[in-house]
Amino acid sequence: MLQQRTIKSLTRAIGVGMHSGQRVEIVLRPAPPDTGIVFRRVDLPQVVEIPVSATSVSDTTMASTIANGNVKVHTVEHLLSACAGLCVDNLYVDITAEEVPILDGSAASFVFLLQSAGIVKQNAPRRFVRVTQTVEVREGSGATEKWARLAPYHGYQLSFEIDFAHPAVDATGQRVLFDMSSGSYAKDIARARTFGFTKDVEMMRAKGLALGGGLDNAIVMDDYKILNAEGLRYDDEFVKHKILDAMGDLYLLGKPLLASYSARRSGHALNNLLLRELLKRTDAWEELTFEDAERAPQGFAQLAPAW
Repeated sequence: MLQQRTIKSLTRAIGVGMHSGQRVEIVLRPAPPDTGIVFRRVDLPQVVEIPVSATSVSDTTMASTIANGNVKVHTVEHLLSACAGLCVDNLYVDITAEEVPILDGSAASFVFLLQSAGIVKQNAPRRFVRVTQTVEVREGSGATEKWARLAPYHGYQLSFEIDFAHPAVDATGQRVLFDMSSGSYAKDIARARTFGFTKDVEMMRAKGLALGGGLDNAIVMDDYKILNAEGLRYDDEFVKHKILDAMGDLYLLGKPLLASYSARRSGHALNNLLLRELLKRTDAWEELTFEDAERAPQGFAQLAPAW
């Protein structure tokens, strides 16, 4: 049986929210089988739980936000990307403010936290959503067109194309294909940082966004060049971060996907729209478990090593 997974022991991190600039602590705790990933606002008079699901997404402005009534948690995608990349199914995330800390702007710190805690198998089958018919969403037309698609595939792969028309971005790879069968999420995707432009910072801060952003947790560009002294971590770091984000956004489904995801100029909003369209199309997917782990697609059976 291909089993569900959680972490062996609790682990914690302290940082600031990318958009709020607020100090926040998160504690990752083991959770029983079939719990899913549940965020818990422990800073409130009574703890409020927000289980991860496609329909719990309440806002997609610059990040993915989930909510239970008026209680929210912003910027969940990097942590969820790490959970997807390491095949973690069940987790309690205790959080002391309404935004997940940005840490270094990638998913690498969350990968480290999860692997440090140790990832363990549980006595319950891992439940996948297998896409059986292609589902697609589109916005705009011509040069401004954006689209995202899920198609049948025995495994999980993601391809993404960006188009920013910026000298620093144009000089890098703008298309990436990543397949979970490679087993290289931590090495090839997780370290890709979020990015932004100085021309947008003033506008964003006027809206109460990017208050915690800086050169230590984002790639920052002026009109011509990257301002980070250390440069890029990957030759194609920009588009790899979009893959990282998409993995987190799609893990908001609450179960791992067996599908081929492809997108051009997509983002948090379109990714969530794609999940909601998939859920509406009940003829386009099925739930699946693997009683024989060897019949599962490559990349899902092995445990990530503990650090």
